Amino acid sequence: MLSALSIRDVVLIERLDLAFGPGLGVFTGETGAGKSILLDSLSLALGARADSALVRKGAPQLSVSAEFTLAADHPARALLGAADLGVDGSEPVVVRRVVTADGRSRAYVNDQPTSVGLLRQLGQSMVEIHGQFESHGLLDPASHRGVLDGFAGADSGQPAGLLPAVEAAHATWKAAVTARRRAEADLARARAEEDLLRHTGTELEALAARPGEEEALAEERALLMNGEKLAEGLNGALGALSQPLPVETALRHAMRALERVAPMAGHRLDGVIEGLERASVEAAEAQAQLQAVIGALDMDPRRLETVEERLFALRGLARKHGLTVDGLPALLEDIRRQIATLEGDEDLLGGLRKAEENARATYVEAARALSRVRRQAAGALDRAVAAELPPLKLERARFVTTLEDLPEDQWGAAGLDRVAFLVATNPGGDPGPIHKIASGGELARFMLALKVILAAGGDVPTLIFDEVDAGIGGATAAAVGERLARLGQAVQVLVVTHSPQVAAMGQRHYRVLKSDDGKGGFGTGVDALSPAERIEEVARMLAGAHITDQARAAARSLLSGPGTRAAKAPPSAPRSS
Repeated sequence: MLSALSIRDVVLIERLDLAFGPGLGVFTGETGAGKSILLDSLSLALGARADSALVRKGAPQLSVSAEFTLAADHPARALLGAADLGVDGSEPVVVRRVVTADGRSRAYVNDQPTSVGLLRQLGQSMVEIHGQFESHGLLDPASHRGVLDGFAGADSGQPAGLLPAVEAAHATWKAAVTARRRAEADLARARAEEDLLRHTGTELEALAARPGEEEALAEERALLMNGEKLAEGLNGALGALSQPLPVETALRHAMRALERVAPMAGHRLDGVIEGLERASVEAAEAQAQLQAVIGALDMDPRRLETVEERLFALRGLARKHGLTVDGLPALLEDIRRQIATLEGDEDLLGGLRKAEENARATYVEAARALSRVRRQAAGALDRAVAAELPPLKLERARFVTTLEDLPEDQWGAAGLDRVAFLVATNPGGDPGPIHKIASGGELARFMLALKVILAAGGDVPTLIFDEVDAGIGGATAAAVGERLARLGQAVQVLVVTHSPQVAAMGQRHYRVLKSDDGKGGFGTGVDALSPAERIEEVARMLAGAHITDQARAAARSLLSGPGTRAAKAPPSAPRSS
């Protein structure tokens, strides 16, 4: 609820600080005293359009601050959290607006700079103003569906948590739609690339690269490129081992000669003979390997051409795909896998389409159940409002809640329906949107009737009615006051009134007065009235400029009559100047 309002340099107000409490608070005063300035000031703090004409003459700027006490789970706190302006759930929310004389505007939340747009969103979640010239909240058709659901209890588990079930089914359906569309896009993209995939696969299969092949071909190429020099060296080495006698033969001859004289030398030649034996074996092996290399060496120039052709083909294909040659086999496997996937994607897509159909059917079933509850609730709401209208001098008016089926492309988490509140103020007239059909006074009384019925289901903790009693009096004004008091039991209600019957119903009474400011001009102030002061103010409203004893007696009667709350709650201490 609104707990405090501070105004600096707004039109006739130089300095004003007000404290508010729960229940019904009434503002009275002479015409022109400045009651509209209070509403303009609060509207500024709630994000209304800035107007430099509101800056008090001679002041450099105006400033308006409004402090709200909100529940920890109030939607305004979620807005603040999303904007990184969140405060502890037990702390008040303070909004402030500054407008300079040249029209520049600044907005703050809890002393942190913010946008006017956010201020406006916060204001709409915390305060509804209903009057002859300004209204929002229930007058916004976008809010009607949520209001009806709150009345029906569809969003709180009665019956069976229908709205949460629809929201969950809608989320599941949309997820299935997204999965199916993604699969279709992937398949279409793959189909568009299928020819390229198959061509690349054929090209890779034809070349049939093997891991490590590039290195082997490069080595062979280097060998073949130096074939003549290599052959010359190999043959020279073989000749050295073979002329005039093969090295292995010479070693055997030397070993046999030593073996004949070895007994004469004792064991002195044993190591020499063993060394010659090892050398003979290794020389024979080396000669055999050398002959094998010479025999295997292909010095055919056509072989070099073949090796180079394949090596360059492998490297060219690898460059084409941004890979190494060793990466070509893996690329071929990947392409084979993609082609195989294409052949199986139709089955996968069919499964996703079936899942989407099932999810849609589940959503439609849940949404239609919600629609049935809404239609039942709409009838009950219309009957409840109809019962409230005659005492408010709207006995000829009709209130109609309409439900219209939305086209499928507009179905959403809230269901299949468009909900609108319509009124007809004259018999036989066609119902139309409230804000287009009802006059200023009728509009405020329609809002009062609706709010009395819907108070328990709303999130907005503060309602303001500006001259809801316009054009009425007597029993009708008393009926308006009774309903305002009843509404004040559920939410904070502030009302600007010229009706003594309405004023008498307030738990708190504020008198707006204009006085000489001592500087050659006038100023506006607000006093929170004591019980005795309330009697004088209500008497003034009854009698006019000359208050009589009879008017005071009538005022006492009103203030002590059935249903009034006079003196039951102490007025807030005045903080105005």
